Amino acid sequence: MTSHLHALCFDAYDPLRLARFWADFLCWETSGDSCDGITLLPSDATGFRLRFLPTQERKTGQNHMHFDLTSTSLDDQKQVVERALELGARHIDIGQRPEEGHVVLADPEGNEFCVIEPGNSFLAECGFIGALAGDGSQEAGYFWSRALGWPLVWDRDQETAIRSPHGGPKVTWGGPPLMPKTGKERLHFDLAPPTGSDQQAEVDRLVSLGATRIDIGQGDVDWVVMADPDGHEFCVLTPR
Repeated sequence: MTSHLHALCFDAYDPLRLARFWADFLCWETSGDSCDGITLLPSDATGFRLRFLPTQERKTGQNHMHFDLTSTSLDDQKQVVERALELGARHIDIGQRPEEGHVVLADPEGNEFCVIEPGNSFLAECGFIGALAGDGSQEAGYFWSRALGWPLVWDRDQETAIRSPHGGPKVTWGGPPLMPKTGKERLHFDLAPPTGSDQQAEVDRLVSLGATRIDIGQGDVDWVVMADPDGHEFCVLTPR
């Protein structure tokens, strides 16, 4: 059996503050298990957790992944933006054009996210978190489809998207040109093999699909750090 997407992890200079922002904004609950960072549990069909892990590194540059959040009307979009600003978000300019209908914001540590205008057919029926939008190649989209066992729901002009068979957000890769990679990513996936399976066998399977094992100075830990075909890091946890 393939691993499941256990969590999307954020490196955070102040994990508690950042977790509080997203918990309040998404209306998610904090997990009682805080031995390895602060974890938020979804209150909807998102299907994966959010984890906030401490780092001493400040954010530099644009993340290669960000949330696209949906809205049901122009008034709803305005209210979502206002709520985010009240909780500590801010407007940012990443080169979006004035005629584009989405609003680009950053959370308290500068992680980008978008509030999409109503009527977006691509994100219809995906919930409030419509997509986790990524800068990445078609090859990366194919890799993650096979890695997670999620079908491709978009594959056109080197742009790809996958979605869990159980619903929830889409995960997208925008195709070329790709942003240059500079250092460790601020966001990464945690994958978990199913209970009773073998972690090493899953690592071997992911290598056969195009991943590589990498060393980011993790030391002696019970998870395995890997990189997808675009070089973006992810972790394979012990079975759970």
